[in-house]
Amino acid sequence: MDDLSNKNLPAHIAIIMDGNGRWAKKRLLNRINGHRKGIDAARDTVKSCREMGIKYLTLYTFSKENWNRPVAEVHLLMRLLEAHLKEEAGMMVENNIRFKAIGRIKDLPDGVRRVVDDIEARTAYNSGMVLQLALSYSGREEIINAARELAVKVLDGVITPDDITEDLFQRHLYTAGSPDPDLLIRTSGEERISNFLLWQLAYTEIHITDVLWPDFTRKDLEAAILDYRKRERRFGLVRGQGVGAAG
Repeated sequence: MDDLSNKNLPAHIAIIMDGNGRWAKKRLLNRINGHRKGIDAARDTVKSCREMGIKYLTLYTFSKENWNRPVAEVHLLMRLLEAHLKEEAGMMVENNIRFKAIGRIKDLPDGVRRVVDDIEARTAYNSGMVLQLALSYSGREEIINAARELAVKVLDGVITPDDITEDLFQRHLYTAGSPDPDLLIRTSGEERISNFLLWQLAYTEIHITDVLWPDFTRKDLEAAILDYRKRERRFGLVRGQGVGAAG
């Protein structure tokens, strides 16, 4: 990997994989062809991150809002997801990758849920990298869900309102146990976070690329990491007090 080493790599990369539909439209293809090509890009990205030594990778795979797309497209997406997970289960086991699904997993079709549960169980003790797929995911709903869980504990007398801290709140999010992302990559040139990891992205460095997701390669991943390494992460401090590049 040119100009990159294990020094100052982001521990956690999150990616908004955007542009499948536009990729297909540019080639006068059906949108589902873009999604198929996007799966190939996701597979290559997981492999590259594992080889680089990235500890956590979170992919925005299917949002809660995506259920509002045409029924036929959603149906095909769920079939593709189920088939892809079945195909990649062995790879995750062999490469010491722990798989986690985050979001409203109960919303997924039975077949997809069964595959998700199976892979989570088979990879539960893997320690090489954590791969999180955000499925039927909504950042706002994640926060509301955490607030509800804490409210119930207050009503039950388990905790008091004063016991609620950022750390306690974070332990009730879907991503409990994972560090906040160091780097967020968004493809296709869009400049928004689209209801993704709203709590967790508070101090995340953001890299926007015009590359459509199906065209995203290891070279683009390396470019994003090199961009990240140029940043000074201040976390509210002044220049020179933060972590990373000085200047």
